[in-house]
Order: sequence, then structure tokens, then C-alpha cells
Amino acid sequence: IIASCAAYEYSSVEEILDFAKETGRPPLIVVCDELSDPHNLGAIIRSAEAAGAHGVIIPKRRSATLTATVSKASAGAIELIKIARVSNIPTLIDELKDKGLWIYGTGSTGAESVYKTDLTGPVCLIIGSEGEGMGQLVSKKCDFIIKIPMLGKMESLNASNATAVILFEILRQRE
Repeated sequence: IIASCAAYEYSSVEEILDFAKETGRPPLIVVCDELSDPHNLGAIIRSAEAAGAHGVIIPKRRSATLTATVSKASAGAIELIKIARVSNIPTLIDELKDKGLWIYGTGSTGAESVYKTDLTGPVCLIIGSEGEGMGQLVSKKCDFIIKIPMLGKMESLNASNATAVILFEILRQRE
């Protein structure tokens, strides 16, 4: 007997925000802006769950989706964290701002070091695509653009590595 079913049932943004309220902690949401590599998406989901994020949001188009590869790369975290899909990231940002979240974009040209930024309040962390970073409109809608200080010759980290560094700095600040 063969059964066909969806690989994963997505949550809504409201469900993520409701879950954050239930925990009594400030919301922590990760938004992936056109991330295309399923291994990166899986690793980001794993790091988000491990750092206590309330959810991950991905766009419906021009993005990796929840596949078996993403599930494997997440090491099972895909089953433990709420994941939503939205049609429009800039519209989502406006909605999250209306709900009281601060929008932190990431990039090597960020104005402030992640280690000098207060990340203890309600946070929406935006991770841009592997090659291009955040889209221009998404970047303009951010309240802050933060960066990870780099001493070597490399200008940036892999998207999933950068996400993990920032998420665990948020966790450190909130402990």
C-alpha cells in the first residue's frame, strides 16, 4: 500500500506569535529571505529550534521548501519548530512591526556588531539568500542591519553558520 501525503504541514504566522506568548518569552522569529539551498534551510531550522526560536518563516516562491533533504539537514528539528510560508516578506515585516517586533536584518555591511546590539526584546531575524543577501526592499524595511565582526579575509559566513552565531548570541543575551 502506498500513501501520498504532504511532507510537512505549515503553521501560520499567528500560530508562531501565539506560541511565543504561551512561552512567556519575547518572540524570536527567523525569516529566510529567498534562501535556496535546502541544506542551509535545514541547518537554520535546527539552529533556530536549539536556540529557542518560536518559528521560522520562508517565502512561498524563490526559496527552498520543506523537503526530505531539509528534514534530514534539520536532524529532526523540522518536527519540533513551527514553520510558516508567506507570499510576501516585505508585507510580513510590516505585520510583525505592527505586532511589536523589531526587525534585524543581517549582512556584512551592517552598521552594528551583533555583540553590541541589544537583542533581548521581540526579535525578527532576517537571513538573506546565499549569494545576494537580503532583497533591497526587505533590507529597507529592517529597523537594524547587524553584522558578525570578521577578522579574517573572508567577508561573510555561510548563511546557516551566520544564523547560528547570531541566534546563540540572542540566547546568551536573554539568559
